[in-house]
Amino acid sequence: MAVACAVTASLTLLPLSHGGGDTFGPDVSGPGAAHAVQTRAGDCKDPEASLRPSDADGPAIERIKKRGKLIAGVDQNSFQWGFRDPESGDLEGFDIDLVRAIAKNILGDPGKVIFRAIPTNQRIAALENDKVDVVVRTMTINCARLEQVSFSTAYFQAGQQVLAPKDSSITGFDSSLSGKRVCTAEGSTAYEALEKKSFGSVFKDKHDGTDADEDLLTVPNQLDCLVRLQMGEVDAVVTDNALAAGQAAQDPAVELKGDKPSTTEYYGVAAKLGADDLVARVNQVLVGYRAGGANSPWMQSYEKWLEDGLPGITAPPAPKYRD
Repeated sequence: MAVACAVTASLTLLPLSHGGGDTFGPDVSGPGAAHAVQTRAGDCKDPEASLRPSDADGPAIERIKKRGKLIAGVDQNSFQWGFRDPESGDLEGFDIDLVRAIAKNILGDPGKVIFRAIPTNQRIAALENDKVDVVVRTMTINCARLEQVSFSTAYFQAGQQVLAPKDSSITGFDSSLSGKRVCTAEGSTAYEALEKKSFGSVFKDKHDGTDADEDLLTVPNQLDCLVRLQMGEVDAVVTDNALAAGQAAQDPAVELKGDKPSTTEYYGVAAKLGADDLVARVNQVLVGYRAGGANSPWMQSYEKWLEDGLPGITAPPAPKYRD
């Protein structure tokens, strides 16, 4: 198979690009704003419902303004979402466009961002440990995660789908996975989906849940699965169709299997639990980002980065707010 365009990142919280200042930027310290938090998993019925939009400043916003930079946890290996342009070296993609829109709203300049690369399995920890202000990294909103972080309204709809070689006998997220070695990212909703119904596939390493040094089937970064697939170490990958489409664009020997995703999931911007002023501000940004129909910033970003691999999307998901 063709070698993936992106190189997998194994370092947690690797500093990326920023608009000047120290490489790592000032330390992000201090607790998040301790106000009313989003619905907990125990009484969660509509996890996509978020706080009402607001331009009001609060503790989290004030810390960002005082620092002069928004620190965003992102991916640098997901083609079309968050990746390094091989020629310019710039960080680009659909998620990166949204980060810059948030920075422009809060700080008046889309370039006032410190990007930090975080593996899939470290997204929540990065927020809990005050390493980043927000995570914009194809992160699915769900009830379990609402116990640990706060989410904005949904900015993209995705779903789980199977990625496999074009000549594979696998036909989708179904019984054709029986006996097949399937790779997922640790802490991903794909892993959770396989835990619920694996169709007889092999998706757990023998040491899952331990401190073993290396995993074959459960990896820190989702793109690691594509590398495993290319090397013939696994038979398929289960991931969001949005990410899989980018990987299929990188490697013409693989393709999405099945007519449609097996689940419906929504991506949100994650913030530290209790940072309500920041969540409300991001929701305000998203109001403007969605506005304008075919000429909205959202649609322009979609057409630039995602339309080729995920055609037919005519609008962003509508926001839901808590009463």
